Amino acid sequence: MFQAVLLDISGVLYEDDHPLPGALQAVRTLQAKGYPLRLVTNTSRQGSAAIHWQLTAMGFTVQPAQIFSAPQAVLRHVQAHGLRPYCLIHPGLEEEFAGLLDQPEPNAVVLGDAEMRFDYAHLDRAFQLLIDGAPLICMGDNRYFRSQGALHLDAGPFVRALEYAAGKPALVLGKPSAAFFASALDDLGVSAEDSLMIGDDVVADIQGALAAGLRACLVQTGKYRAGDELNAPSAWLAADLADAVARYC
Repeated sequence: MFQAVLLDISGVLYEDDHPLPGALQAVRTLQAKGYPLRLVTNTSRQGSAAIHWQLTAMGFTVQPAQIFSAPQAVLRHVQAHGLRPYCLIHPGLEEEFAGLLDQPEPNAVVLGDAEMRFDYAHLDRAFQLLIDGAPLICMGDNRYFRSQGALHLDAGPFVRALEYAAGKPALVLGKPSAAFFASALDDLGVSAEDSLMIGDDVVADIQGALAAGLRACLVQTGKYRAGDELNAPSAWLAADLADAVARYC
């Protein structure tokens, strides 16, 4: 029996503002069995308060403290290191990053899924700071996400573009970073080997969790594509969250 379970959110709990079949009951089952939970996400188009409101509106009974997001991990890092970031982020994150916006003489670049702000002017400003020595701190490097039945560009391609242009690697603080999983588990006070990650992204969720020492289960919902399991042969495979909980928890 595991001491804690980590769940990805979009593509595992819901899709397009609707709970996936069996997901509500699966979460209730985990709670009834006493598993400490963390809902872990690289979502960077909305803050943690908005994520909590969205989940509650769909019928999930979770606490705000149970949500651990890549933007939160970036905030912790920036504040701990006293950085003045240039924030290339989505408007939906501005409230969460309110104290860090419009910094004089920024000495770091913070990048999330900025959507329409990924234009030449914003990217070129980030590039200029990077070649002057600023670190590139990213909420994730996911290639794409699923919405409205289609795949869409995520932040990853823009992370790679800036890495290539500036000739320096990004510090990725969301999944699949081992530091991200470690922070989530530290909050719970459990070890990696006693924890299970359930996700739909074979790279960020599954490979990241396995590399961090967790057990992992790939679900065939959300952004899962046929054959993804071949990229993580040591992970378990389940049809969806309900199937994963029934078989492994």
